[in-house]
Amino acid sequence: MKPITLSEVARACGGELHGDPGLQITSIVTDSRKAGEGSLFAAIKGARADGHKFIPAVAEQGAVCALCEEAPQADIAYILVESTLVALKGIAEYYRSLFSIPFIGITGSVGKTSTKEFISAVLAQKYNVHKTGGNFNNELGVPITLFGLEEEHEVAVIEMGISGFGEMTRLSKMVRPDISVITNIGYCHLENLGDRDGVLRAKTEMFTYLKDNGSIILCHDDDKLRTVTDYHGITPTFYGTGNDEYHAENIVEKGLDGVGCTLIHGDTRIDVTIPTMGRHNVLNALCAMAVGTKLGLTPDEIKRGLESFQNVGSRNHIIKTSYYTIIDDCYNANPTSTKAGLDTLSKLSGRRVAVLGDMKELGKDEIALHREVGAYAKELGIDVLIAVGPLSEATAEGFGEGAYYYQNVDRCIDRIERHLHPDDTILVKASHSMQFERIVEALS
Repeated sequence: MKPITLSEVARACGGELHGDPGLQITSIVTDSRKAGEGSLFAAIKGARADGHKFIPAVAEQGAVCALCEEAPQADIAYILVESTLVALKGIAEYYRSLFSIPFIGITGSVGKTSTKEFISAVLAQKYNVHKTGGNFNNELGVPITLFGLEEEHEVAVIEMGISGFGEMTRLSKMVRPDISVITNIGYCHLENLGDRDGVLRAKTEMFTYLKDNGSIILCHDDDKLRTVTDYHGITPTFYGTGNDEYHAENIVEKGLDGVGCTLIHGDTRIDVTIPTMGRHNVLNALCAMAVGTKLGLTPDEIKRGLESFQNVGSRNHIIKTSYYTIIDDCYNANPTSTKAGLDTLSKLSGRRVAVLGDMKELGKDEIALHREVGAYAKELGIDVLIAVGPLSEATAEGFGEGAYYYQNVDRCIDRIERHLHPDDTILVKASHSMQFERIVEALS
């Protein structure tokens, strides 16, 4: 990060500085193992550990300062605050203000990480891109992401995830996006947000701190996003599979080899093969095209970027073993993303097996939504469904004949291979807390 002084840090978070105000820091960390020369260590009281206990250790490692809620028992400068988490957001807001580069904020119920990767791949053809890594998209992750900005970065692509009202406003206040992207409005975090209208209200809080001359980019295929017609004089740019400003023709699914299509904007036509499975990725490509066009990329640069796209983590990751083809998509799940995964699976040749687990945080309709996913898999002609977890019994019920149910992952791992045949293609998908990566590992 750009060097900043302890005086700047204390002023940004309203903290009480004990130490030399002119001392500079060159990194801000919340993990004591990453603290070193030039670091400010933010001591967070978490559910499992209290960061304050590690302040003496980071002092020995060369950390310059501790951001903390109580005076440390160590020889180190410190900034005393009421809440370390709140203070980090104030520092992040200040640090972001030191950059005049374009910031793209991305949210949505499904696909925000993939869309972030599509946009980053495109923009990397012209700019030095800083992007959110891993799942650092919440009120702790976004500050850490912003602190990773360096002077050489020319554009920032920031993923923003929420689970309740007010969170997106706080994230937007830190990020201050020049371009706000929303991919879709799905059945996510309904225990806090109530219904999809609540999800829409929560997600569009992103616009609160959108730059005055900023842009809004939305998916017109989503019935809720279509209702967004204007925000303080800013008219959204829409992309979709209809006759939208950015749209696609000649969509051809090529199985494991990806999706071919022609992306269209005005007189511009880009023939591209998107190197990942699933028709829904055409929407991600269109979104990246819209962002790239607004930031001055040529059609050739956009095409190169899209064709260089790579999935990250357990998102549509293809694993070919000597027995099976596994689609590892177990990073997270909700009804919308699971149906999209089933759509992709249904278009592949051979025997198709879906291993589906509980989808969390769906609120009062969780059983009905699980049953609906099972019925949808049956409609698509999926050959076998293996459901795992308490809620997923409803998924098996929705599928009917050809479904097998296990209460937990251990039981599934013990029994799963009795339901499989050589050369099966197997989709593995559930909420992250279900630990379905263990099933992938057992099958690999």
